Amino acid sequence: MKKITIHQAIGSLLPGAEFSIKDNDYTTIDWWDEVYQQPTEEEVEAEIERLQKEWEDSEYQRLRAPEYPDLKELADALYWSSKGDNTKLDEYYNKCGTIKLKYPKPEQ
Repeated sequence: MKKITIHQAIGSLLPGAEFSIKDNDYTTIDWWDEVYQQPTEEEVEAEIERLQKEWEDSEYQRLRAPEYPDLKELADALYWSSKGDNTKLDEYYNKCGTIKLKYPKPEQ
């Protein structure tokens, strides 16, 4: 499982902020940014938790993506559908439906 780092959390809170950090240890942050004030450790921890939850909640999307049929199939299916033949489009939708059932979206 991916673990969100302090660097990622600060980057999310303050995009473009200039700083360095060593060994993912808040106490080693060297803050160079003249625009943004360094976030507190509590702010960073809260952002880590938020980003971690977001990552975990979207796992189903990462699992689905490589198994979905190619978009070229969809383009071909749409072409044939425009000619009155929905066979390929129905097949495409069925393949997508199978993947959605295999990796369901968690209830919020």
